[in-house]
Amino acid sequence: MKLSKQSRFEQRKFPNTLVIAEAGVNHNGDIKLAFQLIDAAKEAGADIVKFQTSNPETSVSRNAPRADYQVKSTGEKTSQLEMLKGLSLDKVAHESIYSYCRKKQIEFLSTPFFVEGVNLLVNQLGIKRLKISSGEIVNGPLLLKASQTGVPIILSTGMCTLDEIKEALGVIAFGYTKLNEQPSLSAFSTAFQSDNGQMALRQKATLLHCTTEYPAPYEEMNLRAMDTLKNVFGLPVGFSDHSRGVEMAIAAVARGACVIEKHLTLDRNLPGPDHQASLEPGELKTMISAIRNVEKGLGDGEKMPTNSELENRQVVRKSLVAACPINKGDVFTTKNLAIKRPGNGMSPMEYWDLLGKISENSFLTDEVIVQR
Repeated sequence: MKLSKQSRFEQRKFPNTLVIAEAGVNHNGDIKLAFQLIDAAKEAGADIVKFQTSNPETSVSRNAPRADYQVKSTGEKTSQLEMLKGLSLDKVAHESIYSYCRKKQIEFLSTPFFVEGVNLLVNQLGIKRLKISSGEIVNGPLLLKASQTGVPIILSTGMCTLDEIKEALGVIAFGYTKLNEQPSLSAFSTAFQSDNGQMALRQKATLLHCTTEYPAPYEEMNLRAMDTLKNVFGLPVGFSDHSRGVEMAIAAVARGACVIEKHLTLDRNLPGPDHQASLEPGELKTMISAIRNVEKGLGDGEKMPTNSELENRQVVRKSLVAACPINKGDVFTTKNLAIKRPGNGMSPMEYWDLLGKISENSFLTDEVIVQR
């Protein structure tokens, strides 16, 4: 897929980098552990704590194997279905977690893995945005259902080509704008290219660059792909970070990420597939603090002296001064002129123009030169 001119579109602004603490399935099916993860996310300064809404019986076949990282992290070789059965949350658990998030004043978010989960999250719980995982980016019916709710969508793009992302955005554009039309691949493509579809995407869709491995190796992070996503699709771009540590997330913010998603666990030694690729609470707090500092340091892009620099400029810059006593009427030469701090006199840039001219005043050694 070729780069387009869509980056010219005005970007939707986030007041700060939106930090999502991904609790995911690190609650291990225990509602009390889920509450502790919410507490930890809030204490660390996250804006959102995110869980997963799944029904393994309807979204995972009995023959689906575990990923290698899941086998390594758990030491078990049972099916993916058996693993996920113990990690899913029912409707009552969702309601409890949602209520606890409201009590703690942190936004609840969840990733739906089946169509009915969208209904639970948006229509029953009333959440204000949805997160779609990288694995669901080819799940057209789920994308359509999510976009037909009208809520903003954060879309992870791990394992994707640009064409696959375009196709997924076509479904989302169609869902946002073509509520009464028959869905089809050609209709999705038309919706993506339409002015209304592009406007809806700019208003409601955010892409997350992502490397789908747990933990993801640094050499596969490819943070520059964030620039490609911005240039091709003209949408806000963030980063879903599965690497160890905090460096990649902080670097992504410095490169312009508007959303950061990072897995959170209470203890990396807990049993379960994602704990080892997650941050513990203190590490998450450190990461978020660093992100907030980076935000302050990014500035507005205009190059000019800051207030603190203006105070320091005279101290650290230099002026033309007398290298030795100079009498009124003397000629300025390379012997009687020097360049020294402070910078409250004639600029050393005027050195060559001053050579050969007559001094209008007398100066003591180190006195700043004053000349009309």
